[in-house]
Amino acid sequence: MSELYDSRTTPPAPIEEIISIFRYPDLIRQLIYRDLVARYKRSFLGVLWTMLNPLASMIILTIVFSRVFEMRGVYPAYILTNLLGWNFFAQTTQFSLNTILYGNELSKKIYMPRTAMILATAITGMINMLFALVPLVIIYLATGTPFAPSALLLPFSLFFLAAFSLGVSLLVSTAAVLFPDIGEFFPVLLMGYMYLTPVIYPASLITEVAGGWLLWLNPMYYLLNFLQMILFEGVFPGGGDWLSAAGVSLVFLLMGWIVFTNASRRFSYYV
Repeated sequence: MSELYDSRTTPPAPIEEIISIFRYPDLIRQLIYRDLVARYKRSFLGVLWTMLNPLASMIILTIVFSRVFEMRGVYPAYILTNLLGWNFFAQTTQFSLNTILYGNELSKKIYMPRTAMILATAITGMINMLFALVPLVIIYLATGTPFAPSALLLPFSLFFLAAFSLGVSLLVSTAAVLFPDIGEFFPVLLMGYMYLTPVIYPASLITEVAGGWLLWLNPMYYLLNFLQMILFEGVFPGGGDWLSAAGVSLVFLLMGWIVFTNASRRFSYYV
C-alpha cells in the first residue's frame, strides 16, 4: 500500500531543515572537503597562506597605525587578535554569498538542504581560523604578550563568532538571491562595516568621537570585545559580556535560519 503525503503534517521549514541536515552528514563532509580544495588548489603556498595572510596584514597595519594610536609595543598582538575574528566573519559571509549565487547548480541536480552549503562554508572558515591561531601564538610570544588562564575560554568565543557569522551569512545570502545587486555591493559594505567596528583602532576612539551608542548598536563589537578580553587583556568576561556575546550570536543565528529556510523554497525561481 502506497504511503500518502500530507503537507499538513510537514514540520515548519526551519525545523524541517534541521532534520534534513542531520540526515546528510556525509554531504556536509563532502562540501567541506570541496571548499577546502577549491580554496587552496590554485595557491602555491596552500594552507600556509592562511597563516601568512593575517601576518602580512598585521605588519602593514602596525607600520601605519601603531604610532597613531600610541600602541607601539602591543599593537601587533592587538590587531592580530581582532583580525582573527574579523577575517573569519568577513570570509564566511562573502564565501557563503558566492556559494549561493554562483555555486547553486548542485542543488538543482539533486535534493539537498540548501543550508548545507552555507553550513559547510562556516565550518571551512572555522578550520582556517584554527590555522590562523598559529601566527597569533607566535606574535604573542614575540611581543611578550602573556597568555592568561582566560584564554581557555577561546572555544566559547569561537562558537559565538561562528554562530553570528552563520546567521549573518544566511541573511545576506537570502537578500542576495532576491536582490542580486547585493552580491556586487557586499564587499563595499564589508569594508565600511570594518571601519565602523573597532578592528584596527581601540574602541575608546569611537566613544570619544561619536559616543557609546555607535558601539552598542554594533553586534560585531560584542564578539570582538569578548575575544579581546580573554586573549589580549587576559581577563575573564563578566556576566554582561557573556550575555551580550551569546545573545547577539544566537539571535542572529535564529533569525538567519528562519528567514533563509522559509525563503529558500523560492530560490529556484531566482538562481
